Amino acid sequence: MQENPESANAQANGSPVPEAGRDPQAASDVFISYASKDAGTANAAVAVLESQGFTCWIAPRDVIPGSQYADGIVRAINGAKLVVVVLSESAIASPHVGKEIERASSKQRPIIALKTDATPLTPALEYFLSESQWVEVGAASTEAALAKLSDAVRRHLSAPLASATAAPGRPPLIRAPPKRRIPWIAAAVVCAVALTLGYFVVDKFWLSKQAASGRIAAGAPAAAAISDKSVAVLPFVDMSERKDQAYFSDGLAEELIDMLAKVPDLRVPARTSSFYFKEQHATIAEIAKALSVAHILEGSVRRSGNTVRVTVQLIRADNGYHLWSETYDRDLQDVFKVQDDISRMVVEKLKLSLVNAAPIASAHIANPEVHNLYLQGRYFLQNETLGDLEKAVDFFQRAIAIDPTYGQAWSGLGYALFRQVANGNIPVLPGLEKANMAAQKAIEFDPTLAEPYFVVSQVKMTGSHDWMGARAAIDKALQVDPNNVSALIADAHLTRTVGNIDDALAKFRQTLDRDPLNLLNRRYFARLLYFAGRLEEAEATVRQVLEMSPSFPAAHYELGRILLAKGQVAAAVSEFEAEENPGWRQFGLPLGYHAQQRASETQAALAALLADTAGSEFQVAETYAYFGNPDKAFYWLDRAIDHDPGIQWLRGDPLFKGIIADPRYAAVLRKLNMPP
Repeated sequence: MQENPESANAQANGSPVPEAGRDPQAASDVFISYASKDAGTANAAVAVLESQGFTCWIAPRDVIPGSQYADGIVRAINGAKLVVVVLSESAIASPHVGKEIERASSKQRPIIALKTDATPLTPALEYFLSESQWVEVGAASTEAALAKLSDAVRRHLSAPLASATAAPGRPPLIRAPPKRRIPWIAAAVVCAVALTLGYFVVDKFWLSKQAASGRIAAGAPAAAAISDKSVAVLPFVDMSERKDQAYFSDGLAEELIDMLAKVPDLRVPARTSSFYFKEQHATIAEIAKALSVAHILEGSVRRSGNTVRVTVQLIRADNGYHLWSETYDRDLQDVFKVQDDISRMVVEKLKLSLVNAAPIASAHIANPEVHNLYLQGRYFLQNETLGDLEKAVDFFQRAIAIDPTYGQAWSGLGYALFRQVANGNIPVLPGLEKANMAAQKAIEFDPTLAEPYFVVSQVKMTGSHDWMGARAAIDKALQVDPNNVSALIADAHLTRTVGNIDDALAKFRQTLDRDPLNLLNRRYFARLLYFAGRLEEAEATVRQVLEMSPSFPAAHYELGRILLAKGQVAAAVSEFEAEENPGWRQFGLPLGYHAQQRASETQAALAALLADTAGSEFQVAETYAYFGNPDKAFYWLDRAIDHDPGIQWLRGDPLFKGIIADPRYAAVLRKLNMPP
């Protein structure tokens, strides 16, 4: 939009009258950006769009009297679904129109340019508008061009957007647009939509054949009032010219999440949930509601050579006000100081105290080259594919080669090696040994890190069923960082494995509070409710996962098992057949066909399961136990002890209820160092 000094000129040209009863603070469909000399064209565009039922925000009409003009502009862009810019010689020369376009681009709002003359774009505008849709007035009439503009707006707004509707007492369900769904067409494909660094070996198929991520819980307590001491850090937007610095912008945001999560009394959703909204067009208000936070920290990064510009703003979600904003132009050497300054300003603006807080910055400051390699390793670590994990290991090793005392690089290496073991990419025992060695190095060089203790706990759980050793490592991680989501998840799983199921459910709820959009942990929560016999809650929870991601790995399988337990056999079989992940589908079909007494189909499904049992021994044991064949069930359980970490789910598994009284069952628990 135009700058404030031009508002009198715009008013003289006659802004259109807003729709009756419309609140100018409410989110709009379209934000109109224009220079004052183009007010006539801008107002005509508003009149046409609003006659078609679209809500528009245009200054000065919709600026609230007495409010800060710039604040109104920023809030309107944040709340709009797309931006229309009247592009002319005057607009191209206007710094304020340029700022509005840059803001819209950083918020990833679609931009439609209504081009009224042939003035060439500046390099900056050419950069920001390179992917925009254009409607040229040209020789055609303005009326025809505005009709095309209306059609273009309609096409954009008809695309699926985030839904902010939810059942009472539950966070809203934010649905991923279709482009973010990854088809599952092979047994070893990974869904990394919302993969948290807390993702680890507890579910066999995730372990040896790979899998996916997380979101919300039925049966959880009703949402409490949102605390003012809460903030979500969104992924920073890569504004670099080549758009090749996503690893850097993501990494800065992730490190800020880690730093702020250490502040006492400050609620900070985990990376999985905050990064869920990357490249989506949800509004600030929708994101804040989904994550149950009062504030949003967002920003952008533009890197060129050894210099970086970081723009950041802290926004109050309920009214869109900017509590604080800043732009830092720094050498890469100073990026750590920038992060420290941002985190401390957030603490100051939210009126929190750092007394008794854990250090919010790492004990070791790396040089820019090492930090750059580390961030690239972190970036590839998120994707979990064979190739990306190999790249992550390589980047971490290169960082360590330059600075052998950089604890964060050692920590990342340990986690990456563990994920390679978990996904069956490298041999188990030597892989676990290397992961443990890297984690111990990380602890040696930087004892303020929680992640390496988490890695140690997973090595002990996976490699030796050393539950006491795992407990000690988890407790140490939580001592270092009480809000560390990876450690909280590990704590919940360990409690489920060897402790009380009610305590485990309470801990899962705690992790979901920190990471509400983690579909993997929500799916695990549904499974635990199923173990506890709370079938209605279990069904409602897993259906939430499917509502957000209909092809989420194992969700149909989990629902099928729940429906079997409820006696809804036909519906259960339908769910097993609907499972898109081949491995999980293969686990479910023998159960369903057996329950329907379809003998030939049961044998065919069992044969398919037995054709590839590596890493699936526990599921084979489940199948035979459900069939009522204890001898074969215990044969496969014995094999699973040494080959399938999925055996950690043995205690309380309803599929084994027919063989629990057999003395061999207690013997298996003793071999696993598990209580009865």
